[in-house]
Amino acid sequence: MPGGSLRVPGAAYEDRTPDLLVIGGGAGGLAAARAAARRGARVVLVDAGPLGGDCTFTGCVPSKTLIEAARRGTSFGDAMNVVRETVATVAATETDHVLVGEGVEVVHGRARFTAPLVIDIDGTEWRPQRVVIATGGRPKVPPIPGLDSVAVLTNETVFELRDQPRRLGILGGGAIGCELGQAFQRLGTAVTLIEAADRLLPGEEPEASEVIAGVFRREGVDVRVGTRLRGAATGAGGIRLDIDGGAPVEVDALLVATGRAASVDGLGLDRAGIDVNEHGIVVDHTLATTAKGVWAVGDVTGQVQLTHAADEMGRIAAGNALGRRRRRFDPNVIASVVFTQPEVARIGPTLADVKGRHRVAHLPMCAVDRAVTAGATDGFVQLVAGPRPILRNLGGGRLLAATVVAERAGEMISEAALAVQTGMFVGRLAQTVHPYPTWSTALRQAVAQFFMEIDGRRAR
Repeated sequence: MPGGSLRVPGAAYEDRTPDLLVIGGGAGGLAAARAAARRGARVVLVDAGPLGGDCTFTGCVPSKTLIEAARRGTSFGDAMNVVRETVATVAATETDHVLVGEGVEVVHGRARFTAPLVIDIDGTEWRPQRVVIATGGRPKVPPIPGLDSVAVLTNETVFELRDQPRRLGILGGGAIGCELGQAFQRLGTAVTLIEAADRLLPGEEPEASEVIAGVFRREGVDVRVGTRLRGAATGAGGIRLDIDGGAPVEVDALLVATGRAASVDGLGLDRAGIDVNEHGIVVDHTLATTAKGVWAVGDVTGQVQLTHAADEMGRIAAGNALGRRRRRFDPNVIASVVFTQPEVARIGPTLADVKGRHRVAHLPMCAVDRAVTAGATDGFVQLVAGPRPILRNLGGGRLLAATVVAERAGEMISEAALAVQTGMFVGRLAQTVHPYPTWSTALRQAVAQFFMEIDGRRAR
């Protein structure tokens, strides 16, 4: 591995033609830079701010810390202190000095293309052999009247709160809105969750949405689905939200969680011949852009917007940039988790999007002994299997998709993800002896339905 040296703004660079230049120090950029360094390449990582990206500072790390603190019944003030401490702990593993020790040169500055494979970093011209763009995404605020004049919160600012809002409005019932909505409600804030679609988590299975909405209402969250925000204004009583089909809602703070947009501004992509669409930078299955020698990974591509997906994309892109063999990125083998309680985890398409012949096994968590012992029977396991080429349904066929709604769904889904990625016989899961009583036993119980009737249930 080559020895890296810490670069600081204003330093003199003897060689500005590295094997790989990575733009962006989030999950995707870090993975690409580290993978390139392990190959013995000279790699330079460029970022205008501290390394770590959204996941460390405004995403996964602070949100999951807040969720756990709320679950334990911690006070708001103590929870926010723990959030800041945890972010600092994780960020310490991704500093410039850590990366330099791994063979990655770090440059802090703003990068922009001035021509194909020509990049300006704060006035210094670089001509790398190859480039990986990993600039991530940013919160998207919809063009609703009044939002531009209201001090809205996003995931980039909500963790900076020092005073607990008595009433919090959340616009958007996706993963971020649901996770933070439940957490703030448990911390003692009265939460109103507004979603324009007819259910929460509209990208998940409808039954998963029903389970989460039921739990939220039981915990006191004011769930408003099929509801559009028409306007917002600041008044004497706080922020007034004008919504469809009802009286205005008064809140003290408003969190907007309506999706993310690719961070491409100021990169000069047009000068490099890099195409962009409404989702982000256009890439093919190997993560190559429309410009020779340039790859893009993570949220900036508008594909699977998850930290572990960005990490996988970064490693694939680095390998494709530096090696002869081209690997493909398959979004269908990337599992997702919504960290509510219960959690919602999925691998593969939803049932409505499954193509071709298939069978479905369904198991309610009330039939799982571990869930019964924990008094946490909200949820279910749903497995979708289809025929394998030539072998058809021998051994149960192959697993196409899985949805798990349970206390430990995020851990349980990995076994299903392994089955999907390797195309294994579904029967292998049924043959695997699971410890009793564990949450993962539910997968074996569900798989057994492909072969026999279990407690009156059989795959259909």
